Amino acid sequence: MKITIIAGARPNFIKIAPIINAIKNKQNEGFAISFRLVHTGQHYDKNLSDTFFEELNIPHPDVNLEVKSGSQAEQTAAIMIAFEKELLQNPTDLVLVVGDVNSTMACSIVAKKCNTKVAHVEAGIRSGDLTMPEEINRMLTDSITDYFFTTSTSASENLLKLGSNPENVHFVGNVMIDTLYQNINRISAPDFWNELQLKEKNYIVLTLHRPANVDEVSSLVTLLEGIDLLSNDKKIIFPIHPRTQAILKESKTDFKNIIFVSPQGYLNFMYLVKNSFAVITDSGGISEETTVLGIPCFTMRDNTERPETETIGSNTIVGTSLENLKKVFGAFLQNGAKKSGVPDLWDGKASERIVSILLNKN
Repeated sequence: MKITIIAGARPNFIKIAPIINAIKNKQNEGFAISFRLVHTGQHYDKNLSDTFFEELNIPHPDVNLEVKSGSQAEQTAAIMIAFEKELLQNPTDLVLVVGDVNSTMACSIVAKKCNTKVAHVEAGIRSGDLTMPEEINRMLTDSITDYFFTTSTSASENLLKLGSNPENVHFVGNVMIDTLYQNINRISAPDFWNELQLKEKNYIVLTLHRPANVDEVSSLVTLLEGIDLLSNDKKIIFPIHPRTQAILKESKTDFKNIIFVSPQGYLNFMYLVKNSFAVITDSGGISEETTVLGIPCFTMRDNTERPETETIGSNTIVGTSLENLKKVFGAFLQNGAKKSGVPDLWDGKASERIVSILLNKN
């Protein structure tokens, strides 16, 4: 069985790492299975990409399509054109895509047009927010996928409601959590840990990347000023994208508690999250890891495609309003963290299940 694995952006690297490990384990057991790793180049920060591959022991990609950035349409089209050539030159039994980035959707379309089966890892999740490009990518990918691998029963239910074949919808758990468990003993403090006098629970981790929050200087400054004031004098560690930092430079604003650091590799970032007092983010993905680590997470969005991180886990959806964040975070400071648990099958074995199921399908 030949599988082509697609990775295009940093979250993809984290998700494919344990799948590759699971394939290698099956190879060692004597199963006839191989993989070809295609990096589309959608995220093109060479240093960060290389760091993720090295830290997570991901093999060097067989090919990098080097599509880089552009508008949604430009990037999607570039990926499709480049991947079609790649797939015609290197036919495969199955194209495996993960997550919800443009590479996921673009390569799925190309595969199906080339009469190649598609497996979607993290299928079925939905935010209901069609203003998010990721939501459109999820819907389109799932509409043409052959084999669905879901992180939750609610994701499976979403697919069944849409008419997906129940025999091809598999609740397997969360590959992001596989990576966390496989690397939890390897995480390490970043270089600035001692310099900033960081200690367990004496700081907050902040991540912001949604265009509505970071692309306009005045709204970004207003948001950061508000977050700066609610931290109860705890340091706020903000791994900031160079583009966001350039936008901030226009304002020349000083912050009392927020400390800007460069984007972190996986092992350093997970160390920061695991030892933090809390996480404030506008990302959906981090709430999965905070849930397993038991770290309070406050997500500045009006919705989530990962509802189990709130209903079961340590995540709280606070909306996009700074005032609401202040209210909810203030209640947390006063009353402590809510009780939380870990969703079913988030046990570090999702990748093993995926590969075993695919071998049975072949």
